[in-house]
Amino acid sequence: MAPVSADERNTRTISTAACLIIGDEVLGGKTVDTNSAYFAKWCFNLGINLKRIEVIEDDEGEIVEAVQRMSDRYDFVVTSGGIGPTHDDITYQSIAKAFNLPLKLHQETFEKMKLLSKPHPNQPKFDWDVDSPARKAKLRMAELPTDDSRDLKKQALFPHDDLWVPVAVVNGNIHILPGIPRLFQRLVEGLKPHILPRLTDPEGKGTHRVLFSTPLPESGVAGYLTTLAAKVEPKGIKVGSYPRWGKKNNTVTLVGRDLDYLESLVDEVEAGIQGLRVTAESDGEEDPKQIKKDVIEQADKDTADQVAKEP
Repeated sequence: MAPVSADERNTRTISTAACLIIGDEVLGGKTVDTNSAYFAKWCFNLGINLKRIEVIEDDEGEIVEAVQRMSDRYDFVVTSGGIGPTHDDITYQSIAKAFNLPLKLHQETFEKMKLLSKPHPNQPKFDWDVDSPARKAKLRMAELPTDDSRDLKKQALFPHDDLWVPVAVVNGNIHILPGIPRLFQRLVEGLKPHILPRLTDPEGKGTHRVLFSTPLPESGVAGYLTTLAAKVEPKGIKVGSYPRWGKKNNTVTLVGRDLDYLESLVDEVEAGIQGLRVTAESDGEEDPKQIKKDVIEQADKDTADQVAKEP
């Protein structure tokens, strides 16, 4: 099989994704990773099948192996962490090595950095035009893996005018993001306009999840769910069962793209698990009869409101 070019990876349809969290501080328990959870919800809402999340240390060999493998296997890959100014921020150099690319000063990033970076109160005499250890450290954040054979505009994206931090794009589908959750989230959201035309669902309707609450133990619904899964999974619907330790009820989920088909299964599933559809897992902690009464009352209210609005 002929190797896939970076330009091809940068334009093909996006149906699968992976997330690589890079950081000793996560593996050591110092920092709790929230970026992968945010990315998972982002993918779910766009209908992208997130296939893998990995957490690895700040180690060149680990990073090289992971990004090479993920770039080959998945359509859209994000990395988080390791792009700061200190010696242990090695993500850029490691990903450059993975794809045999040099690190080069990205002029647009540098200019934006000078324009938008706020002066640090403890560096009052810092001068961008004077060589210094601090300037060299800052420049590390503007030295990106660069493929001279490709359009530079496709290798660094700037989703927000008020942020100098780029999303470096390597090998067409590796998107390098910072580990700071606030920046990670803004940049991920900023990527949405760039990828919407490439989704299997260009309208970005995403994936749907229907929740059910059942008072039965998992062993009591296992047989029915096995039969249900065999019926619906060929149609792209996944069936899940999740025990809720210490709670009255357990949760069953249906996940898929076809909302109409999901809705058509509700009555059958409610009967099969002797439960009810809920809007959140905590809903199932109430009396099932009360839940049903509330649902009926809300439906009656919605109908009355709609009639009142009609001319």
